[in-house]
Amino acid sequence: MRTHFCGLVTEAQLDSEVTLCGWVNRRRDHGGVIFIDLRDHEGVVQVVFDPDRPEVFARAEQARNEYVLRVTGRVRRRPEGTINPELNTGAVEVLGIGLEVLNASRTPPFPLDDEDVGEETRLRYRYIDLRRPAMQERLRLRARAARSLRRFLDDEGFLDIETPMLTKATPEGARDYLVPSRTHPGSFFALPQSPQLFKQLLMIGGMDRYYQITRCFRDEDLRADRQPEFTQLDIEMAFVDESDVMVMNERLIRTLFREVLNVELPDPFPRMSYAEAMARYGSDKPDLRIPLEFTELTEVMRAVDFKVFNGPANDPEGRVAALRLPGGGGLSRKEIDDYTHFVGRYGARGLAYIKVNRIADGTPGLQSPILKFLPDDVIQTILERAGAADGDLIFFGADKANVVNESLGALRVRLGQDRGLVAEGWRPLWVVDFPMFEWDGKDGRFYALHHPFTAPAVADPADLRANPRTALSRAYDMVLNGTEVGGGSIRIHSPEMQAAAFELLGISETEAAEKFGFLLEALNLGAPPHGGIAFGLDRLVMLMAGAGSIRDVMAFPKTQSAACPLTEAPAQVSEAQLRELGIRLRAQPGSAVN
Repeated sequence: MRTHFCGLVTEAQLDSEVTLCGWVNRRRDHGGVIFIDLRDHEGVVQVVFDPDRPEVFARAEQARNEYVLRVTGRVRRRPEGTINPELNTGAVEVLGIGLEVLNASRTPPFPLDDEDVGEETRLRYRYIDLRRPAMQERLRLRARAARSLRRFLDDEGFLDIETPMLTKATPEGARDYLVPSRTHPGSFFALPQSPQLFKQLLMIGGMDRYYQITRCFRDEDLRADRQPEFTQLDIEMAFVDESDVMVMNERLIRTLFREVLNVELPDPFPRMSYAEAMARYGSDKPDLRIPLEFTELTEVMRAVDFKVFNGPANDPEGRVAALRLPGGGGLSRKEIDDYTHFVGRYGARGLAYIKVNRIADGTPGLQSPILKFLPDDVIQTILERAGAADGDLIFFGADKANVVNESLGALRVRLGQDRGLVAEGWRPLWVVDFPMFEWDGKDGRFYALHHPFTAPAVADPADLRANPRTALSRAYDMVLNGTEVGGGSIRIHSPEMQAAAFELLGISETEAAEKFGFLLEALNLGAPPHGGIAFGLDRLVMLMAGAGSIRDVMAFPKTQSAACPLTEAPAQVSEAQLRELGIRLRAQPGSAVN
């Protein structure tokens, strides 16, 4: 139907005849001459229609935005003074000699150049939104990224192997999406949260190097970087240790950024322990572009006569920390109140502060409601440890350690953004030496910090059983500019160690056999040491594209309530379908469902 793409018509086609297909991006009538900017996925070209061809001109007069046209014309130079250097086609135009309306269009629900369209409307008419150049470029970037990742792994000897989409529900992790089975009444499949167990079985099966770009499903609360269905680059390797996996995947990501963005990432990526990351930044995914760090004050505050500080300082699960904002002394009381409200979202009950006006004047050179509760020597220690200078502002967090870490960690990022402290560029990081378990006092049990198949740093199951609270795992996360883009670990390949891990997680032998019997049997049949990693492709592309949400790099995402405005999914199904599956809906309060 066409000889060229609209956005690729250049001076190389001068004086030749071309046939183009596309959408009317814009139509202008200049006193008897009609200009149509015709758009396809490669860009826009200007087409000119004059009255010398009445039938063609009449069709051009009827064309409106988003009409689908097929145009034949001759390529010529644009007149002097009308060249547009910002367009690939900006030096030429097409004199239209034939025009066919392939399809008309009603007035679109929003102009493609309107940047203020609400997300609900964009998703309801996603096929219109996808015509925007920005959206098309993001999906092109996504395709280039996937192609680069596949090429690298193929060249490294990895096999692209598909794993099942209908599998078995597991008791750990997020909620499963369940699929009722018609052929096995009363039984359910689960959509995979990840291919974790299958990729381990592939290593036991001797596949050695596996990868897959696959869809995963998690029924969890959503936010900007979460979706109920998402895409994961899944990787597993046999006969490897942590260093093997991390070095290979550093090369993968460096190659990706070089090929797709023409950016060179550091070699090697820096590594930081989980404990250090939490101590310095209050986060296991710190944004290293922001130069702000915590100052530990728990020991300093244990003896002060101020319950706000000495209570958490003497609590085994508490923490007191400070965050110095250089030049922050100029913040107004309203700005400080706004930040106090902000940290409240993360459970903080307040936000104490000290303004450093003039250090040389001692305590009189400081300004804060809490100064009267602190001895001069403690104040001096705070200033010295924080590295305070005139004009600075010091914020304090005092609470349970997790509350301090989350609230001050979020404040650190917020201050970095508000104060223009976020450096340009890319700052990758490996976070290592994670705790094996986290203790939930409410439930009175351990949970796996990553997943129950992560290998501990100790080799003897007895050591793991003896010291579960201090046990470290052989896990590693790749962090990029404050976002976790990939996470993995060396896996448990010993049946005895897997049994110990299940035991500490409160998974009984009966439950383990019921849920993971196939894995336990495989571990007893010659499982090699193995490990891997999974990258969130949506998150990775979101960062590379500079987008604010993974929804902006997915063709058909769900909303934050896990719904699709375009197709109106999820939706009710017929009584006949439910009956065939042996399902009856229970009436909800206030509903008429039987």
